[in-house]
Amino acid sequence: QVQLVESGGGLVQAGGSLRLSCAASGSPYSFNAMGWYRQTPGKQRELVATITSGGTTTFADSVKGRFTISRDNAKNTVYLQMNSLKPEDTAVYYCNADFPTYSSGLYYRSWDYWGQGTQVTVSS
Repeated sequence: QVQLVESGGGLVQAGGSLRLSCAASGSPYSFNAMGWYRQTPGKQRELVATITSGGTTTFADSVKGRFTISRDNAKNTVYLQMNSLKPEDTAVYYCNADFPTYSSGLYYRSWDYWGQGTQVTVSS
């Protein structure tokens, strides 16, 4: 069973920076993709940024130019560097990971996992 451990959330003033980390454990394989989503009360969870094991990235339009995402494949860890934070970035941030599984040496399917969430609060 894959477990995701998030760290790095907290309180920061507008214009400040935070770095989130998410470390995955429990899989003998490297991830297909990992990323971050966020959610505020009464709203659906939304994509923030994702990265594949090959390094392809995707960003929400609202964070482009301010957030970067990087990964350490060997450690199955992903990082979200958040700069120029705005009050509207306030949310619970969730790590997501997609891992493959194999049967008799052949690809079987992928599984989706979520972290417990970490609060990011940006004060104005």
